Amino acid sequence: MTCGETEFLLHLSITAFDLKFSIMEQHYRITKKATHTLIEILVERLDIQIATSLKSVLVQLNGNREKNIVLDLKNCSYCDSSGLSAILVAYRLCKNTNGMFILCGLQEAVERLITISQLDAVLTIVTNQEKAEELILNK
Repeated sequence: MTCGETEFLLHLSITAFDLKFSIMEQHYRITKKATHTLIEILVERLDIQIATSLKSVLVQLNGNREKNIVLDLKNCSYCDSSGLSAILVAYRLCKNTNGMFILCGLQEAVERLITISQLDAVLTIVTNQEKAEELILNK
């Protein structure tokens, strides 16, 4: 393999990564704050298409020693079992690092699913990002 071929293959890999990241970026936005990382779901459905990449991001954040995560679902009106699984992954990762995982902005259908699943007894749920930040600051 020549140097030119290596550069071409590297460019293809970077382009594929950029495309994948760009698609994921449309589904959620990640913002590093002083006390936590905020993940905002930007689409109406937290399902397998999003949950799989979200889990990967959560594991990467944990590997980077991020222990406080706020997941804002204000734009999300539907969540399936894979979405619940991603939420539980975030909860477990934060708990294992003595951090906090906070859900906020739940719409009625998602809140009902979490209640039916009895996860409201385990998860910290607040109305908005500001309340989540207050909880983390007062920890």
